Order: sequence, then structure tokens, then C-alpha cells
Amino acid sequence: MTATAVTPSTAPSAGVVLEVTDLTKVFGQLAAVDHLTFTVQPARVTGFLGPNGAGKTTTMRMLLGLVAPTSGTALIGGHRYRDLPNPMRVVGSALEATNFHPGRSGRDHLRVLADASGIPTRRVDEMLDLVGIPAAARQRAGGYSMGMRQRLGLAAALLGDPAVLMLDEPANGLDPEGIRWLRSFLRHLAHQGKTILVSSHMLAEADQIVDDVVIIANGRSVAQGSMAELRGEPTVFARSSDNAALASALTARGVLSTASDGGLIARTADPARVGDIALAAGLPIHELHPLASDLEDLFFRLTDTPENRNRNLGGDMGAGTGPGGPPPWQPPPPNAGPQPQPMLPVVSPEAGDPR
Repeated sequence: MTATAVTPSTAPSAGVVLEVTDLTKVFGQLAAVDHLTFTVQPARVTGFLGPNGAGKTTTMRMLLGLVAPTSGTALIGGHRYRDLPNPMRVVGSALEATNFHPGRSGRDHLRVLADASGIPTRRVDEMLDLVGIPAAARQRAGGYSMGMRQRLGLAAALLGDPAVLMLDEPANGLDPEGIRWLRSFLRHLAHQGKTILVSSHMLAEADQIVDDVVIIANGRSVAQGSMAELRGEPTVFARSSDNAALASALTARGVLSTASDGGLIARTADPARVGDIALAAGLPIHELHPLASDLEDLFFRLTDTPENRNRNLGGDMGAGTGPGGPPPWQPPPPNAGPQPQPMLPVVSPEAGDPR
């Protein structure tokens, strides 16, 4: 479905800072979040990234007062969520696309939320138009597709025109048109001055949306900062028939370079400059292009280290194939007959969900 461009009936709220300081949450023997510290600034889209089980959802739940921290603080504009006088007008959140009654229509779901927070009913229809599901508003939400549920969750998060928007995997279930719409919509909200925190596993898509990144692994901070800061110094790859002569020509013009992969990596952001230097030196160029770490490269470079490797895939956490975990699954021998199904771990409701 295509979203209709509708202007909210109230003026946009100014963004506020999210502050996570030395935040820790322990479930039994597992530190789902481990002394985590970061800030999220207004007027920017911050990507909250990490492997499954890294602690992203648990952190967001602590910011929203749904999970009590073991230690540390999670503040919204300097206040705990439970101390906000009218939370829906400060924070809008969509942590999952199933938190509605399946027998209730999408419009009725939003009306209940609006009535509880003193939000005018007209805002309900505005938000349904805004997220592109007005035609489905009277259908039972239990029959919605995943993409429609995501849009309904986003409409609910926006009901109070909040200063802060927290979304957990908002692109799940959206078709390409919906993802493109979400991208431009989040950029529009950031331009209004809102504070936006988005967790995502879709790294290529997040790369096109986010201004800042917080990357965590196994509950701990791995890296954070603006995309420009994390990508580092821009460089250019060049390959010539005589790379040594090209390196000398570049050095003479103040461009440092190093040998790499049958060519040179020049420390400049301007491929044209490298090409002009090569032309002036009479050197043919066989390959010339800028080098930029995309978010996926950056993510795996930072998380695929022994200390940051996903504990859910192995290691000594009692799961996976590492020490302390079960042996890897092997196919049964031919004619072995029916095999017992592997037992899944049982997590009690009291233990929480260390995501």
C-alpha cells in the first residue's frame, strides 16, 4: 500500500536526548546487557545494531520501563519512562508487531490507545492515512499481513506526536515499496527534530537511513558514533601497469598510498585527483574507484572477533557447538528409522527475554 502524505494535526515535538549509562541487565547467569553506555541525539536517526541476542530489545525495553535494570540508568530527556507525566506524548515505540487484540479492528486499536492518553480521535484517522492503511482500518487486525501490522504499530507509536520514536526491526515484513516509504518517512521525522532510535538486522537498508550507529555484541558496546566517523578516512583504489611509478607520482603531489591487492590505496577522497596525477605522469590506469566501508562491512569487521562473536552461535554459554554446549547436529545414518526431534530450550516467563 502507498502511504498518503498527511500533515499531523499538531506541531512536531522537539527531540530530546536518550541517555543509557552503565546499563546492565542480568537474567540468571546471562548478562543480556553488560555495562552499556550511549546517547541518542535529536534530529538524527540512530541505528541500534547487533547480532541476534546482542541485547538490543532488552535495552529498548529498559528505556521504556518494561524491564527493570539490574544496574545503571536509561533516561529519556533526563527522566525515567515511569516518571513521564504523559508518556505517549513524549515517546512512541513499536517493539513488536503483535501487541494488539486480533479481533479488534486497526482503527479501534488506535482509538483505545488515544482515549487512554487523552488524544483526539481525529488523530487516529490521520495516522492511518499517514502510514498508508486507511482501507484496512475497519478490518480485524488479526487478519493483517506482517507489513500491515508493522504500519499499524508505527501509527500507534505516532499517535501522541512524540518527541522520541523507538522502533525495533520496523522494516520486517514490508515490501520494497514499503521499505522505501519507511526510509523517507524516518528521514522526514528526523528533519522535524525528533529523536529516532531504530534497531535493525537489515544492514544494507540501515546504511541508507541512519546518521549515527550504536553497535553492540553480547550485551556490550562495540562501536558508536556517526557513520562518517566509523567509516574512517576516505580512500581511493587505483591500479596501473606500473604501481611503483604511480606511488612515486602520488607522493610527489602530496598523496600518500600503500600497496594492496595488485594496486594502490591512495589516501584521498577524490578519484579524479589520482587520475589526473597518473595522466600527468604518463601512466595508464586500469582500475580506479573510491573505497568506502558500507555498514555491513563495518558491522562484521567489528563483531567477528573472538570477544564479540555471537555467543548464541557457540562458545561457553551453554548453547551452540562450543565447549559446554551440545555437539553439532549430524544427519542420521541410512535406514535408521524415525528420529527423536531435538528439544528446544525452555525460557520461563520470569526469566525475561534476553534479546
